[in-house]
Amino acid sequence: MRQRDHVQHVLEQWRREAPELDRAPMGVVGRISRLAQLLQAELEPIFAAHGVNGGEFDVLAALRRAGRPYRLTPTELSKALMVTSGGMTKRLAALEARGLIRREPDPNDGRSTTVSLTREGKRLVDAILPEHVANEQRLLSELSSKERADLAGLLELLAVSLGDEAGVRGRRRRGQR
Repeated sequence: MRQRDHVQHVLEQWRREAPELDRAPMGVVGRISRLAQLLQAELEPIFAAHGVNGGEFDVLAALRRAGRPYRLTPTELSKALMVTSGGMTKRLAALEARGLIRREPDPNDGRSTTVSLTREGKRLVDAILPEHVANEQRLLSELSSKERADLAGLLELLAVSLGDEAGVRGRRRRGQR
């Protein structure tokens, strides 16, 4: 017999208590939300073993994947990571205190700053990345390559329908430009 997840249990409770309710959206949104929590709990130990948390790794990884000179503005980082400016400031302060990033005046705009990955920050993100990817591989190992591709495609379609387009933040309904 196939195992059932927690959301299926919740859906059955709602079927009993409110049979007129369309529970299909709960099945999708509830599972995405629950999976985000379950996945985060599986991802954090890799980061913690290297002395950072997931949010801090996200900053380091965003700078690293930006390419040389591994530099972005705090606003670019906030948009890319969907973090408030206050939340980003906290992350940047912690990373700077450990010598993993450097904040400097923007040479192109004296009113702004840039955030750069230090040599130590690059070394750290490069050390974490293979372990992180192997961990993600482990987490998805029950799915076939086709199932992974199908799931990734469906999740991308949903993300874009909610306004998440290549660095764009905000909610937009399908069909709106």
